[in-house]
Amino acid sequence: MENRKYKILIVDDEEDLCEILQYNLNNSGFETETVHSAEDALKKSLHNYDLFLLDVMMGQMSGFRFAEKLKKEYKINAPVIFLTAKDTENDILTGFSLGADDYIAKPFSVNELAARVKAVLKRTEKELKEENEIQKFGNIELDNIRKRIIIDTEKIDLTRKEFEILKLLLENNGKVFSREDILRRIWGGDVIVTDRTVDVNIARIRSKIGVYSANLKNKTGYGYFFEF
Repeated sequence: MENRKYKILIVDDEEDLCEILQYNLNNSGFETETVHSAEDALKKSLHNYDLFLLDVMMGQMSGFRFAEKLKKEYKINAPVIFLTAKDTENDILTGFSLGADDYIAKPFSVNELAARVKAVLKRTEKELKEENEIQKFGNIELDNIRKRIIIDTEKIDLTRKEFEILKLLLENNGKVFSREDILRRIWGGDVIVTDRTVDVNIARIRSKIGVYSANLKNKTGYGYFFEF
């Protein structure tokens, strides 16, 4: 976390509190922006933020409703911390049911808040790293660190290009990629290779993925795709 400045959006209708939070979080090494309503927050480029600090009781749209829109409509998985005077058990359970990562009742210590923000970001970063290390597609696991696949616990080594082709096809289940698409995405424009190179690599991948070789298909005249 030390090498990156995380960006936080503070959404609270108490302007004085926003100023205090912004000052202290900036001093703790974060980059913050503030808005005083959920409606104003929705005007922001929400994908640019690493964490959201949300008041619950605000104007027309509550923090709960805003968090729900973040997750369901905008598909944003950045962590959410609720800041609120509502600290009943039902409120807390509602917050966590909406995907909240923490729930801090007012009044609170700004030092405690900064510590909890750091803890949430550290945990989220760790979970994201672990998630990115292994990608699962049915019984096929892509080990992005060791550049190999695991099928039913069997570890299978691939060449770099084989791994990248299989990764592309698995991540786009059912989507057809022409040989030209694969060449451009995997080899780039710096190396001159022929369409036959793609066919050779596909054949090698099929020979290594056993029962799943039938899932790696060729649509005549179009290209290759993987389909479960």
